[in-house]
Amino acid sequence: MTTLLTPRPTAGAREWAALAVLMMPVLLVSVDNTALSFALPTISRALHPTGAQLLWIVDVYPLVLAGLLIPLGSLGDRIGRRRLLLIGGTGFAAVSAASAFAPTAELLVAGRAAMGLFGAMLMPATLSLLRNIFLDPGQRRIAIAVWAGGFSGGAALGPIVGGFLLNHFWWGSVFLMSVPVLLPLLVLGPVLVPESRDPRPGPVDVPSVLLAMLAMTPVVYGIKAATASGELFHGLLSAAFGVLAGVLFVRRQAVLAHPMLDLSLFRHPGFRGGVTVNVLGNVGLYGFLFMLTQYLQLVVGLDPMAAGLTMVPGLVLTVLAGFLAVRAVRWLSPRTVITAGMLLSSAGFLVVALADLSAGAVGVLAAFCLVGTGIGLAETLSNDLVLTAAPPHKAGAASAISETGYEVGAVLGTAVLGGLLTAFYQRHLDLPAALAAGPSAAAHETLGGAVGIAEDAGALGPAVREAAFAAFTAGMHWTALVMTVGVVLAAGTVARLLRPAAS
Repeated sequence: MTTLLTPRPTAGAREWAALAVLMMPVLLVSVDNTALSFALPTISRALHPTGAQLLWIVDVYPLVLAGLLIPLGSLGDRIGRRRLLLIGGTGFAAVSAASAFAPTAELLVAGRAAMGLFGAMLMPATLSLLRNIFLDPGQRRIAIAVWAGGFSGGAALGPIVGGFLLNHFWWGSVFLMSVPVLLPLLVLGPVLVPESRDPRPGPVDVPSVLLAMLAMTPVVYGIKAATASGELFHGLLSAAFGVLAGVLFVRRQAVLAHPMLDLSLFRHPGFRGGVTVNVLGNVGLYGFLFMLTQYLQLVVGLDPMAAGLTMVPGLVLTVLAGFLAVRAVRWLSPRTVITAGMLLSSAGFLVVALADLSAGAVGVLAAFCLVGTGIGLAETLSNDLVLTAAPPHKAGAASAISETGYEVGAVLGTAVLGGLLTAFYQRHLDLPAALAAGPSAAAHETLGGAVGIAEDAGALGPAVREAAFAAFTAGMHWTALVMTVGVVLAAGTVARLLRPAAS
C-alpha cells in the first residue's frame, strides 16, 4: 500500500533532493531531442529517408506525446503521478534501446512513436509533482526555474553528448544513452519522490481519450502535407478533421461530471497566456534548431561535436535567462517580462533574415543567443502562471496542458518552419542541367541528400553543392522573416491575454 506523504509548507533537503531526481527525465527528453537533431545528417546517410520521413523521425515523437499528454496527465491524477512517472521511465528506456538498432527509417519512426507513448507519462508527472512538493510560492517559482533550466540545460548538453557519441559511435548511440540517464530516477524515485493524486478523480472517459488523440494527429499531418509535400487540399482536409475532433472533445468536456480537461482553467488569463507562450516559444526554438543543426554541419562543414559546442552559449543563456526571470518579477510584472522575452526572440529571427549566411556562422549563432534568451525569460514564468492558476489536486491535468503546449510548439516548429524551409529550398534549388534525373530528384528532397549526391557526382559535385547551399540559405532567410513577423504578432497577443482586469 502506497503511503501518501504530505510535503511541508517550506521545502527542506528531502524536497530539493526529490527535485534533483525529477530532473533526470527532464534532462533525458531535452538531451534526446537536441542530440537527435544533430544526428539527422548521419541518419540521412545511413537509412536514406525521404524528406517526409526525415521530418517524421523528428515529429512523430512529439506528435504522439502531444496527443497523449492530457489523457495520461489525467491518468496520473488518478493512479498516482509518481507511479506513472516510473512506468514511463521504464518503458522509455526499453524502447530507446530498441530504437538504437532500427535498420530502416520506417522502424525508426515506429520506435520514436513508442517513445512518445512513454514520454507522455514522464513530463506532466515531473511538473505536477513540483506543484505538490513545493507549496511555498517563492520556492515553487525557483523549482520551476530549475525545471525549465533542466529542460534547456539538457538541450545544451545534448549537442555535446550527441556530438561526442556521433564522432565515436553510430547514430543509434544517441538513443542508447537514455538507459543510464534514467537509472537514477528508477532507483531513487520511489525513495525520495512523494506520491500524489487527486483524492476524487472520477472515472476515465475513453471517448475523451480518443478525441484528444484525433484532434492532434490529423492537424499536424495536414500541416506536413501542405508544407513539405505541397498537397494543399489534402492537408487542409486532414487539418479540418482534426479541428472537428477538437471541437467535439471540448464539447464533451463541458458536459461531463468529471472531465478529463477542466475547461474552467482557461477562464484564468494567466493560464491561457502561459499555455500560449509555451506553444509559441517552442515553435521558435525547435524551428530554429531544425535550421541551425543542418546549417552548421552541412553548409558550414562542422562535425557534430564542433557544431554542438558552438551552440552551447545560446543554450546556456536560455538557462540563465530563466533564473533572471525569477528575479525580474520582483520589480516587473510577469506580463512585461514575458512580452520582452518574446520580442527579444523576434529580434534573433530578424538577424537571421538579414545576415550574410555565406560569410560564416557568427551571425546565426548570435541570433540563436537572442532567441534562447528570450525563450528562457518567457517560458519560466509561463509555467508558473499555469501551475498557480490550477488547484493542487488538478496539477496533473494542468501540467499536461502546459506540456501539451510545449509539444504542440515542438511539432509546429519542425513541421511548419521545417516544411517552409524545405519548400523554399526546393523552390530555389537550381541544379546543373547535366545532372541525371534520379540524383536530381534525391537532391531536391533534402539538403543532406544533395550533399550526398554532390560527393558522388564527380566533376559536377562542386556545382551541386554550391546550388544546394545557396538554396538552403535562401530558405533560411525567408523562413526567418516569416517567423520574425509571427513572433511580433504573438507577443502582442500574449500581452493582451495577460493584461490586468479592469477594476
